[in-house]
Amino acid sequence: MARKRSVEDLTVSELRQLLVEKRRTERRGRMDHYRRTGRVIRAENAGGPISLVDLRSAPIFEEEAEDERPSRRPSKRQTWLSRFLLLVEGLAVAGLIFVLFNGANLVRSLNEEVSAAMAQPTLTPTPLISAVVLPSGHTPPNSAGGVQPNEAEIPEHLRPLVQSMAEIPVPTPGPQQAVRIQIPAIGVDHPVVQGDGWEQLKKGVGQHIGTPNPGQTGNMVLSAHNDVFGEIFRDLDRLNPGDEVVLFTNQRTYTYVVQETKIVEPTQVEVMAPTADPVVTLISCYPYLVDNQRIVVSAYLKAES
Repeated sequence: MARKRSVEDLTVSELRQLLVEKRRTERRGRMDHYRRTGRVIRAENAGGPISLVDLRSAPIFEEEAEDERPSRRPSKRQTWLSRFLLLVEGLAVAGLIFVLFNGANLVRSLNEEVSAAMAQPTLTPTPLISAVVLPSGHTPPNSAGGVQPNEAEIPEHLRPLVQSMAEIPVPTPGPQQAVRIQIPAIGVDHPVVQGDGWEQLKKGVGQHIGTPNPGQTGNMVLSAHNDVFGEIFRDLDRLNPGDEVVLFTNQRTYTYVVQETKIVEPTQVEVMAPTADPVVTLISCYPYLVDNQRIVVSAYLKAES
């Protein structure tokens, strides 16, 4: 019987041969396993004895080539799982886009609501002072007490209000305010002042505070006396429809055309109400030297040709 040799007694060539045989045995074991599991896609060549020249040229611990490893096709279960995961991912992206879109719409809606809440409505200009009686009222110059404001035509319970309104400050003159009035048909040519109180009407034709300026939309109210302080509006009752009233500002001239003349009571303040068109209303006491009523002349702005 051959004596069993130890590793120390083997030569280098013998050791190499042992390693090659061991590696071949491991490879055959793996291939058998692949065959049993159906994972082999190509046959492995059964080689003959390996020469020493091939052993010397090949590395001892070289790993098996990648292309010799069997490949595996994905199963139906894995394919459906991949498709399901792709569908879930697509739905997640679509959901995120939907949330972002709704969020943007919500922010825009909130901004619009805040803007609407902060917006203030545009107010229609109205007279700053509500008259109790029509302006220019006074006692006749031939009365026992002479010329003075006629408080008797003011309702007693409203007299304190009229007295308080007498202290309203006159607005600062501006370039759009009327400075002069001409009525050629009755020879009127006088200055226009702001305010129609007792002192203002001593200086000329008074514009009621809060009414619009010449050319502007609304009812511009002008008043003057008929038998005192120049008798500026003495002949208003002689005006006929079609006569012109010319108003001057520091910038331009406006022409109004008389439409209507009427006699009213001192308390009929509705003739001073705002209008939708540019109108000038001329007011004075009536009749001459009696002064217990008012004459009111309405004129509309003449269209520019």
